[in-house]
Amino acid sequence: MKTFILGRTKEEVLGLLREKEIKTVSLGERKICLTRIGEEYFAFEQNCPHRKANLGQGYINNFQEIICPLHAYRFDLKSGKVSNANCPDLQVFKTQISDNGLKIFI
Repeated sequence: MKTFILGRTKEEVLGLLREKEIKTVSLGERKICLTRIGEEYFAFEQNCPHRKANLGQGYINNFQEIICPLHAYRFDLKSGKVSNANCPDLQVFKTQISDNGLKIFI
């Protein structure tokens, strides 16, 4: 498992991600998506496990789910579980915010 750090302070990370905004970032050779809801940060694979649609073009609903832009499949941001379709779960990554930035564990 590798650890990546985004930003240098909590405030800097807060400024990088607006509420429910989805950003795609490159960590090493891998691209993932990040979002923030309140003070919780979520990291997940960039492409939907169903048909590989870019989840960076999706949106976050009020149930802490990412909605795929292709078929509107819903994935829980904490567990990655799909809630309304028969497809593999989304890969999610642990995050940890601290005074030194946002740690992402891949």
